[in-house]
Amino acid sequence: MFIRSQRPNFHLSLVRPSAMEATFISQIKIPKNPNRRFSRPPVDFPRFIRASSSASQQERKSYRGPKPSKNLVADFVSRNDDSVRSLPIYVGGASLLAVLFNRAVSGIAPVADASSSQSRADLLALGLAVTNLLTGLVWLSIRPKTITPVEPEGVDCKVLESNLPASILSELLWAWESLKVATCCKSLVIVYNGICLIQIGMAAESPEDKKAVIVNTDKMMNGSVYRGVMKSKAQSYLANLSLYPGRSELPFLPPNTQAVILQPLGDKGVAVIGGNTIRGFTSSDQAWISSIGEKLDATLGRCFID
Repeated sequence: MFIRSQRPNFHLSLVRPSAMEATFISQIKIPKNPNRRFSRPPVDFPRFIRASSSASQQERKSYRGPKPSKNLVADFVSRNDDSVRSLPIYVGGASLLAVLFNRAVSGIAPVADASSSQSRADLLALGLAVTNLLTGLVWLSIRPKTITPVEPEGVDCKVLESNLPASILSELLWAWESLKVATCCKSLVIVYNGICLIQIGMAAESPEDKKAVIVNTDKMMNGSVYRGVMKSKAQSYLANLSLYPGRSELPFLPPNTQAVILQPLGDKGVAVIGGNTIRGFTSSDQAWISSIGEKLDATLGRCFID
C-alpha cells in the first residue's frame, strides 16, 4: 500500500493497491479471540413493536381499576316500587291470620287473659301485624310526585328594541338561543336602563286582542321582586313559581310558567328567564346564567352611557 502526500497540511489519500499486495493481504489470517473487547460498544438500534388489536383487547379485558359500585337493594326497589310499597300489607295480613289461627287451634279461651303468657304474646303479635298494615297503607298513599315539563300556555312573542345597534341585537339573540337550547328556558325578558330591550319566547295572551302581553317596565321596576333583586345584586331563583306571591308582578309570562330566574345585569337592569319545569334550572345552569348576565352587562354598558 502506497501513501502519497498531496498537501503540506498532512491530508492523506489512499492509492489503489496492486494485485500482488492484495494477494498478500488475503493470505494473512487473524486469529479469533472471543474474549476480545472492542473499545467502542456496538450500536443498540431501537426496536419498534407494532401493537396489535388482540393485545389491546387483552389489556382491556385485564383492567383491574375501580369500577362503579351497584346497590342491588336500591335497584330492586326502584324496579318494583308498587310491590315494595304493598309488601307491609301482605306481611301484616299474613301475621294477623297466623295469630288468629294459632289462637284457634291452641285450645286457649278466646278471651284475652293477662295472666297467660300466650295471651300476652298474641297481643304483642297483633300489635306488630296492625303496625305493618298501617305502614303499608301509608306507603301506598304517599308517593313522590313526578316532575314533567309542561307546554307553556300563551302565544309566541318576539319584541326587540328598534334603536339598538346590530351588534347588541345579535348578542341578545345569541343569549336567547343559548338559553333555549341548553336549559328549560321558554321565555326571556331583558330590561336595562328602564327599557325593555327584548321580549322573546312564550308570553301570556291578552284576553282583549289575543296578542302577547307586552312588558310594562314602570310597573315591573316598582314591584318588590325587581327591587329586591336590584338591592341584593344577586341572582334570585324561584324554583316553584306558583308558591311565590310575587308571581302577580310578572303578568307577561305564561300563566303556567313553572320556574323563574331573575338575573341582575349590573345595577341597571335585570333578565327574567322563565322555564317550563319545576326546579328545572340546575346549579350549573344558574352559574352559567350568571356568566351570561355579566357578559350582557359588559356589552350593554358600552351602549348605554349616562
